[in-house]
Amino acid sequence: MISVLIADDQALVRAGFRKLLEVDPEIDVTADAGDGLEAVEAVERLRPDVVLMDIRMPGVDGLEATRRIGDAKSPTRVLILTTFGLTDYVYEALRAGASGFLLKDSPAEELLAGVRIVARGDALLDPSITRSVIEEFRRKPRRPNNFAGKLERLTARELEVLQGLARGLSNAEIAAELVVSDGTAKTHVARILQKLDLRDRVQAVIFAYESGLVETGLVEHDT
Repeated sequence: MISVLIADDQALVRAGFRKLLEVDPEIDVTADAGDGLEAVEAVERLRPDVVLMDIRMPGVDGLEATRRIGDAKSPTRVLILTTFGLTDYVYEALRAGASGFLLKDSPAEELLAGVRIVARGDALLDPSITRSVIEEFRRKPRRPNNFAGKLERLTARELEVLQGLARGLSNAEIAAELVVSDGTAKTHVARILQKLDLRDRVQAVIFAYESGLVETGLVEHDT
């Protein structure tokens, strides 16, 4: 059973998402929250598998709530729900630790699939606005960090795998490109996340861009 918390400041929106999610017998909506602070407190108390997080909420917004959940090292994963045009917020939310995002008007089947994908630890990036998010990486200055030292932890093959992740490739696609088994590709991904102390594939993509390992101008042609 996948436990879900819905965080949105509009009661009708929360009710709508609850109705959509409860169609799936393997998804349990354990609670909802009207703002970010309520969401953070509910996550601490209930430890849901996934939070569906709106960005624009009064008081503590979804961005700050996502950051607090990430800082608390909670196993709960955050799936951002956004409207088209808010990619700057999405960019910051991904940096704060969100595991992906979906448009609010996505079909019900995409919402259900998204919850399942994030719950099992994978990343979810809606292809309709991924290009816009990549553009945010291009415009934003890179933040100082010890990227060089971290990259030195990776083997040459792991660097190739990380580049594949940044291009949005699945484990199977990475395996095919590098002529290795799917299991080997999966192992490489797991080791990369461990060595770089990253939460999931989304964070690996962000690291690849901000470290300069991958140039956005080249990657965006693959999105």
